[in-house]
Amino acid sequence: MALKQRYQNPAVGDTIRLRLDVYNSNQYRDVTGFDKVEIYYLDPAARTAENPDGRLLFYTFQPNQITHEGEGKYYVDLVVSSPSFVVGKYIDSWHVNFDGQQPISAHESYFEIFPALWITSPIPIVYDFSFRFTPSKIRKGNKKHLRIEIMPNVPRQPDLVRYYQNLAIVSDIYVSMELHCADCLPEEEDLRLVIERDLTDFREKCYAYYFLDTTEMDCGIYNVWFELCFGDNVYISEKQQLQVHD
Repeated sequence: MALKQRYQNPAVGDTIRLRLDVYNSNQYRDVTGFDKVEIYYLDPAARTAENPDGRLLFYTFQPNQITHEGEGKYYVDLVVSSPSFVVGKYIDSWHVNFDGQQPISAHESYFEIFPALWITSPIPIVYDFSFRFTPSKIRKGNKKHLRIEIMPNVPRQPDLVRYYQNLAIVSDIYVSMELHCADCLPEEEDLRLVIERDLTDFREKCYAYYFLDTTEMDCGIYNVWFELCFGDNVYISEKQQLQVHD
């Protein structure tokens, strides 16, 4: 059973981590509490004038089932087991008590459960992936996410493209970073390494996000590279460059 994020093409048999981040005045802030988190299935056959999206209540998380990950950060882990859950679109509705003064309000997000993706081939997986990221220039003191795009390099057969895109979506992506130094001796490489195979924080289809805090980093040019892993396969990108400047 795999742990997937909301936009990581979860399938029946996976566990989906559904997150809710809460801000107040541009800062993460804890809420007073939660009443519940409801999971609805959007059933096309159940659409009516009174229920236009066909929502059917599937599951309810109680407050003690909600994980408080950090200031203003919450999640629930939804086990998508058969036969209860089916392929289709869903809503997670968080009933939030923000400060004890306002009425409890519902905040909804969407996710989708996909069919399992199977493919057969007479040869091993032989194609490759390209990586690019933004921004490539950051002023020292910034704390922000790098946005990493993973692009399959495959012939344009629709089934093959779809399969490799799904590999990029469901696979773990790691980030490494070192201070660029053209004249450094090989034994000094470990001293230049500032990030070593950190797992990315969030996934959104073929994009991955990594939160970078530059406040303690030296100004200069850094080499950045990415690693994608699935099964016995490991793909390591070429080193790209990021500038931290005053």
